Amino acid sequence: MPQPLRDPKPMLDRVIEEWGGHQDLWIFGYGSLIWRPEFGFIERHPARVHGWHRALKMWSRVNRGTVENPGLVFGLLSGGSCRGMVFRIPAADGLEALGRLWLREMPTGVYDPRWLQCDMAHGSVRALTFTLSRRSPNFTGHLDDERYRHIFTHAVGRYGSSLDYAQQTLLELQRHSIHDAALARLVRLAERQLSESPDCGDAAKPVYPVAESKPTSSSKE
Repeated sequence: MPQPLRDPKPMLDRVIEEWGGHQDLWIFGYGSLIWRPEFGFIERHPARVHGWHRALKMWSRVNRGTVENPGLVFGLLSGGSCRGMVFRIPAADGLEALGRLWLREMPTGVYDPRWLQCDMAHGSVRALTFTLSRRSPNFTGHLDDERYRHIFTHAVGRYGSSLDYAQQTLLELQRHSIHDAALARLVRLAERQLSESPDCGDAAKPVYPVAESKPTSSSKE
């Protein structure tokens, strides 16, 4: 496990205080939270945030890569807009859900948790999400296509490969009629590379296989 960039506990304490615990908790997911939330929810809806966009530009040295061979995961970067999903968690389950989220998303304190307005078809909610600063050492900066090809071919972490992560996210976005042209292009780029070089797919299996999460609640879309 890489050394934490920041102590994540004060950020969790701040989020809990800002939430208050008296109302249901809303979470905005834009990457793997859409297809593997790992918390119970009573509603989920497609939603859009403005002023931020989804980008596969965050180094992953645990979940989708290693310290020696970093992979990639999504961060929410400033600028543009992003379509994803909002989840409503009952107030009584909010503390447990936040604890699980921090173990998964914030073990090294890399993200900046923020409350953002999320616009749905039938209204707006204030939801917690995880943004990435361009000043973070985990922000990749510009990556050319050759670097993406290399990462997709070789980077594997405890939850599987960076390519699998990108493919799963794209499929789930498409299932909810969410179009992400940048992600679709990267996935096509990687799949073309694998089709041309069959041996490149050997590293795509998880280093630490994990059991598939089971549905914990119903959803409304």
